[in-house]
Amino acid sequence: MTAELVRGQNHTLPQTRLEIRVSAGTPVVAGATLGDERGTVRGVEWIAHPGSPQLPGLEVSQQAAADHRLAVDLEALPAGAHRVTVLLALPVGAGGPVRFGAVPAPFVSVTGLDGTEIATFTLTDLDAESAVSALELYRRQDAWKVRAVGQGYAGGLAEMLADQGVTDPAALAGSIQEAVTRGLARSVAPPPPRTPEADRVRHATGSADHRPTTPPPAAPEPPEPLADPAATGPAHTTQPHTTQPHTASGPAAGGPSAAGASAGGPINYAHPRRQHAAPPSPPPAAPPAQPGQPAQPVAGDATGWSMDERLYNQIWGMFEDLARAVAAYRSAVDFAESRMDQELDRALSDPRNRIGGAGDRAREAARAKRDELASRAREALDRDLAQLAAEAAVVEPALPAAYAGWGNPVWHAHRIPMEIPMALRIGDLHLPERTDLRIPLLVRLPLERGMWVDSGRAASESAALMDTDRLRRLAMETAVAHAARLLAVYPPGEFAVHVIDPAGSAAGPIAPLVEAGVLARPPAAGPGGVASVLAHLTRRVDLVQMAVRARAADSLPPDLDTGEQLLVVNDFPHGFDDRAVTQLRYLADEGPAVGVHLLMVADREEASAYGPVLDPLWRSLLRITPVADSHLADPWVGHAWTYEPLTIPPGSRVLEQVLAAVAEARRAAGR
Repeated sequence: MTAELVRGQNHTLPQTRLEIRVSAGTPVVAGATLGDERGTVRGVEWIAHPGSPQLPGLEVSQQAAADHRLAVDLEALPAGAHRVTVLLALPVGAGGPVRFGAVPAPFVSVTGLDGTEIATFTLTDLDAESAVSALELYRRQDAWKVRAVGQGYAGGLAEMLADQGVTDPAALAGSIQEAVTRGLARSVAPPPPRTPEADRVRHATGSADHRPTTPPPAAPEPPEPLADPAATGPAHTTQPHTTQPHTASGPAAGGPSAAGASAGGPINYAHPRRQHAAPPSPPPAAPPAQPGQPAQPVAGDATGWSMDERLYNQIWGMFEDLARAVAAYRSAVDFAESRMDQELDRALSDPRNRIGGAGDRAREAARAKRDELASRAREALDRDLAQLAAEAAVVEPALPAAYAGWGNPVWHAHRIPMEIPMALRIGDLHLPERTDLRIPLLVRLPLERGMWVDSGRAASESAALMDTDRLRRLAMETAVAHAARLLAVYPPGEFAVHVIDPAGSAAGPIAPLVEAGVLARPPAAGPGGVASVLAHLTRRVDLVQMAVRARAADSLPPDLDTGEQLLVVNDFPHGFDDRAVTQLRYLADEGPAVGVHLLMVADREEASAYGPVLDPLWRSLLRITPVADSHLADPWVGHAWTYEPLTIPPGSRVLEQVLAAVAEARRAAGR
């Protein structure tokens, strides 16, 4: 089933060798740029265009044409390439149209080598733009996806290349147009409009890239093998390139219209013989949506070998989509403000406009244009947010316990698993544009770094308004809840929790762990207890490290617990001397690699007496807070996300039930 995309939507690519087909009602220039993990084009050697049509893993047409076939082999792209952006531009100096608003909307499809369509996109709502970023193929985690972009540029090819980060874009745009001019004599004539009975009929004039066909269209031909394939680099999380919305327009549903362009009436943007349906997903197929409506979301609509992995990838995909959508909105608003300022400067720099009402009219016109652009950007954002909210409403109830909040009924029927999940939910994230749209914050298991629950009043505005004792208790309760979640998602006996409470001030929050009997040993108090626990865990790290290096796991002492270990430290640095601080730093640095993790409850200001010696400790831990705080940034565009800790519903006994299930599973397993 083909996924018909609208601006901003994405779809998973099931294969890496693809064709990108472009159909337009007039000759256009087609090219592509490669971007790194930040979306930056590293140089002209990462740009395929008519003057240089081949790159490793990528080949484009050598001339302007109404139809194009771009060959892509994602596995053969240069190392470090994480994104392929398909660019379209109108040729200059050919006597043809100078803006996309005067021609039928270009149609772009992504197909397999056998011609099977994977995703399509009709670039509607273009007006004064003479160049457009049509779509992008980008790598997320270990999977490739396609996103409908439709970002137009009234400044043409040079402006579009500048937005891609190209050095000296005007010179490169000129050389591309020069190469196009040399090949205009061989360009393909515009095809007739689409009809319900048949697809476009191609009429070529001897082009090597566009072979003439007659209706009905024959089976598509596979592309020629790509030259100089390069080995792929390691997969990384996709880093988006934030673009300025130069006369960008919002998404369109692509609904049917009246007569075709040949009759002089409105252009029919609906592709023939296609139904508006949700994109296919690896799990159960998505139900069809109503014509003209967004695809119905499906839980687990992502790549992965299991539902656990698919949901994990889908959640991180939602996180990335929200980050990108908000970045585009904020960029559009900034652009509208900047454009208003420039127009005002130009208008008021003329002394004649300072007399009478000319200046006032110029201000009103500039502000009206700013408001129009901002309103269009907000409409596009609201559509994206509504789609993400609908997806979140479907995904949240389908989450397994490890990914679910405490209020999810799945916890009441939870059974201790026989293998660990991919990740664990430790909170929610949201942005101010829509605070009720929460994205689960997942950390991979086994933990790759420890966590620090910041109990300081200076941690956030909410914390500053709270009583110190109440804030510390809330921080310790947060740590206990995280420890309980870790115990509940590990197989029986494969995860142990140790607690250091030097002054015994956390007896209340620790009580559920103590009463359930799930701690490895009683909570350690006083200098002697602190030293004993730290020595025990330090010894474990040393022994496991030596066994790993010597490849002698059988030589470990029989009494050594090789399961994952979590050390919960309350009220650091109280009760810690210099030796204990050194051991704690050693556990933070070396422990995660051999299964020893920290979960600290601390106020950094109270540890300031140690000076910079503790800076590496704080940096090695993931900071979370017991109250909402905007301190986390995404790896793509760097938004400040508000972190919301997971809370147990008032009056709920879910924590005690979960810990009782952990204890029962251990008894049944003889642990």
